[in-house]
Amino acid sequence: MNDQVLAYWRSAQQALATARRLVEFDPSAAASRAYYAAFYAVSGAFSAAGKSFSKHSAVEDAVHRDFVNTGVWPAERGRDFSLLRGLRKRGDYVVLEIISTKEAAEAVAAAERLLKAVSELDPASFSLDAR
Repeated sequence: MNDQVLAYWRSAQQALATARRLVEFDPSAAASRAYYAAFYAVSGAFSAAGKSFSKHSAVEDAVHRDFVNTGVWPAERGRDFSLLRGLRKRGDYVVLEIISTKEAAEAVAAAERLLKAVSELDPASFSLDAR
């Protein structure tokens, strides 16, 4: 695993750990960190394949195009990523729409599923145990 892929994976794991801790205290921040956990994880997977993207929307499109539409991942993982991106945007930019504790917990669960899906692409490189 190259340094950039490793940095993405470590960032993904750290963001997920932070999201877990924030659910009860700051649900909007937890949802944001959960999104970034998934974003970093899939960015690491794409980086390992020699791909990079400059926009969050491009990463989301690539998740659906390269993983879901090809059958590598079930449609649920694509929905997880889209849910996380939507919650992050709502929590970060829409002041009048507060993220609930329940939504934050759902975001963490979605991020966990996405990190697991990335780890299954290359278990030697993306170990869930290396926290």
